[in-house]
Amino acid sequence: MRGIVVFSGSSHPALTEKICQQLSCEPGKTFLAKFSNNETRVELYESVREQDVYIVQSGSGSVNDNFMELLIMIHACKTASAKKVTAVIPFFPYSRQPDVPYKQSGAPLTRAPPITLPSTPVPSTPTTPAHEMQSLPLDFEDIQLSQPLQTSCWPDPTHSYRHWVARSGTLVANLLTCAGADHIITLDLHDPQFQGFFDCPVDNLSSMPMMIKYILHNIPSYEEAVVVSPDAGGAKRATAIAEKLQMDFALIHKERRRPDKPQKHDLMLVGDVRDRVCLLIDDITDTSFTITKAAKLLHEHGATKIYALITHATLSGDAIERIERSFLDKVIVSNSVPQDENVKACNKISTFNVAPLFAESIRRIHNGESLSMLFDPTYQLF
Repeated sequence: MRGIVVFSGSSHPALTEKICQQLSCEPGKTFLAKFSNNETRVELYESVREQDVYIVQSGSGSVNDNFMELLIMIHACKTASAKKVTAVIPFFPYSRQPDVPYKQSGAPLTRAPPITLPSTPVPSTPTTPAHEMQSLPLDFEDIQLSQPLQTSCWPDPTHSYRHWVARSGTLVANLLTCAGADHIITLDLHDPQFQGFFDCPVDNLSSMPMMIKYILHNIPSYEEAVVVSPDAGGAKRATAIAEKLQMDFALIHKERRRPDKPQKHDLMLVGDVRDRVCLLIDDITDTSFTITKAAKLLHEHGATKIYALITHATLSGDAIERIERSFLDKVIVSNSVPQDENVKACNKISTFNVAPLFAESIRRIHNGESLSMLFDPTYQLF
């Protein structure tokens, strides 16, 4: 394609290569490194004057370093007289952190929290007579406390409303727009309302058509399978797939039955999965704790085979070992973040390619065409 330049950040150069292959162009030449004091160094070896520039950088690996690198690359392109700069962020960083007050269960508050106690101590009238105060020791080391001090004026750490939690959504959006981003392309935002933080257009692509195609071509007798959401937050996403394929739907609900232990949740299955294949649908898995616990519950209820279809799989910590020991038969993830090492480490993990989706969106945006066809499962990408 003419008139565009595609740059790759340090997070996922393999995805940029695949996108450029679909667009029949070469990735822009850059030099990305670190100075000795770990400051980010960016040099562009490609002319971007009056060009449409697309910078591909995923929010994986060293998230903060990669995000700062993206900001510097955007600013460098704007100062080099680029006509338009679009940030292509397959996995958007910080989109999982809530920007509204929430309960411990993860649901937003439906009413204002109770008023917290003031931190200024309230003056009190001494009960000891004045003539007895003279006989009390003046050195604090000589005072023996019969009971520990009560710190009721401090906020309760178990309280459902966390006053000290930073809201990073608007900050990340402002950083991108202030750096010079004119357009954002991303995939399956954890919270769709995150788009409202931006003052520039945001195209939130969906992996649902690609998941549907995978189910149609790789799941035998998929009509008899059950689509399962591992939590209430992903129910809308899973039901959309179930309705498209006319499949049954089940939901795993976290129920808190112990008032004395608010952090302890009991999982409850809503639906029938006995002697049937189950398809767990989720957008993000990090520690894989949610999907492995869900797979265990489905196995206990008689599921014969359990698949998990995930859009973004960062798989940090001991997530790989947890998947290996779980009842999951196969975990299908996108390559929105690098998965080569994960696929080698675990034979249960396989990937589906999202490069054609991003390449087609770049082509359509550059030519001023609509993106609505990308949400149709019957549309053939390339």
